[in-house]
Amino acid sequence: MNTPKLPAGVEPVAQSEVTETLVVNIGPSHPITHGTLRLQLELDGETILRAGAEIGYLHRGYEKQSETVFYNMVVPYAERMNYCSTIHNASAWCYAVEQLMGIEAPARAQAIRVITSEMARITDHCVCLGANMVDLGALTNFWYLNNVREKMLFLFQELSGARMMTNYPRIGGVVQDLPDGWIAKLRQSMEDMKGLVGDVKDLVSNNRIFIDRTQGVCPTTKERALNYGWTGPCLRSTGLSMDLRKDQPYWGYERYDFKVPVYQNGDTMDRLLIRFDEMEESRKIILQALDKLPDGPHLIDDHLVVLPEKDKVYNQMEALINHFKLVMHGVRPPKGEIYSFTESPNGELGFYIISDGSPRAWRVRVRPPCFANYSAFPQMLQGAMVADVAAALGSINIIAGELDR
Repeated sequence: MNTPKLPAGVEPVAQSEVTETLVVNIGPSHPITHGTLRLQLELDGETILRAGAEIGYLHRGYEKQSETVFYNMVVPYAERMNYCSTIHNASAWCYAVEQLMGIEAPARAQAIRVITSEMARITDHCVCLGANMVDLGALTNFWYLNNVREKMLFLFQELSGARMMTNYPRIGGVVQDLPDGWIAKLRQSMEDMKGLVGDVKDLVSNNRIFIDRTQGVCPTTKERALNYGWTGPCLRSTGLSMDLRKDQPYWGYERYDFKVPVYQNGDTMDRLLIRFDEMEESRKIILQALDKLPDGPHLIDDHLVVLPEKDKVYNQMEALINHFKLVMHGVRPPKGEIYSFTESPNGELGFYIISDGSPRAWRVRVRPPCFANYSAFPQMLQGAMVADVAAALGSINIIAGELDR
C-alpha cells in the first residue's frame, strides 16, 4: 500500500494511535451494485484494507431448473443468465446439446449464430461501457453507446419478435430464417457504427478525469488472472491472448479474418478500452459473415430433433406423429456427458451436461465467466480507494444473473 504524501510540517499518525478501522457496506441497495451484489469494506480512512464479496441476491437455480424441463425448454432459462447478450447464451446451450447428440446445425444456421452472437457481443459491451461511464459521472458516452445497442435490439425484434429475450436459437439450428430486408438493415447499422465507437473511445481515452479514475486502478497480473480462472476481455487486458473463437473455433469462426485485441496493464482502463476494440472486430466478423452467408436450410432435417413444418403436420400423418412425439416426449440425447464451451462477451461460457437417455438432462453445470472474474474482486480492492470501487466493478462487467445462475 502506498503511503500518502503529507503536507510540509505535518507528522504522520503513529500506528499505535489508530484505535479502530471502519467497516462499511456497499450494496445491495446501491446504484453501482444494481441490487444484486454486496461488498464489505474495511477502511482506514479512504483506503481499503480488506474486502469481502457476497453473492446470491439474484440466484434462481438455473442448473436445477434445467434438469426439470425438456432440453429445448432450457433456451429461455439460458437467455436469462446473461440478459445483456441473451441470444449467445441460448446458442451456446443448443450447441452443447448438439454435441451431446452428435449432430451439427446446417452451415447457414451456424453463420446466423455467428452473426447474432457478435451482435450480442456489441450490445453487451455497450451496456458494460455505458453503465460504467455513468457510474463515473459521465452521461454523454452512455447515450452514444445506447444508440448502437438500440439498433441491435430493433434488429433482434424483427428477427424473433422480442428485443431481449429472443428465444430464437434451437437445437439443430434457429427457429426461422432471416426475414426479407433484414440483412440490408444490419449492414446499414454496421456502417453507422463504423466511426461512432472510435469517437466514443477517443472521447474517454483523452479525458483527464477518466484517465485519473481508471489508469493504474485495481490492476491484475497475468498470474493472478490465471489463478482465478479469468477469461475473455478481463484476461486479455493482462497481456494474454486467449480467445476460443481463435484457439478452438466453432460455428466456422476459422473462416473469418479478425484480430484478438490484447492490452498489457490489466488495470481498469485496459479492461474498459479493450471492449471498444472488440466491438470493432465484431463489426468486421458480422460483415464477413453476411458476405459469406451460405444458402440452405436453417434447421437440421431430423424428425427426432426438429418439429416438422406446420403444413406437413396438417396434411401428413407421419409429420403429425413426429410433432406429437417431440412435443410430448422431447429430444432424447443418448447416454453420455459433454462439456461444451464458447467465447461469450465476458469470457468462456461452458455447459457440462450429463444425459441418462431421457428428455431431461440428468445433470447440468454451468461455467459462467462472471463467477471467476468476480472471485478476484476482493483481492483487487486491497489498497485501493473507496472511489475506485465503482470504476473497477464496472470494468469486470458482472452480470448478476450469470454470476448467481
